[in-house]
Amino acid sequence: MPRIVFIQPDGQQVEVTASVGTSVMQAAVHNNVRGIDADCGGCCSCATCHIYVEDAFVARLPAPDGMEDEMLTGTAAERLPTSRLGCQISITDDMDGLTVRVPDRQV
Repeated sequence: MPRIVFIQPDGQQVEVTASVGTSVMQAAVHNNVRGIDADCGGCCSCATCHIYVEDAFVARLPAPDGMEDEMLTGTAAERLPTSRLGCQISITDDMDGLTVRVPDRQV
């Protein structure tokens, strides 16, 4: 199972494992990662699973589609070039070690 590292706003790191095919958001919720609210349950309609993907992993992920890009315009925390919605990133074997930062707020 691939490992995902969530870096909290205070610098604390939380490492979880995730099943291939689940989303980064689901991995966070199932492992009680603070700061990932996931209010819509993964429907790409609330932007409360906003994360910042570490630069080393950005090129490994598919680009956000139009719906995700639109939702990212409404995030509570600043949108950065590496901003993504965790619900839209499906875990694959080659994502082992994926590292993301959790913003300081979701709402």
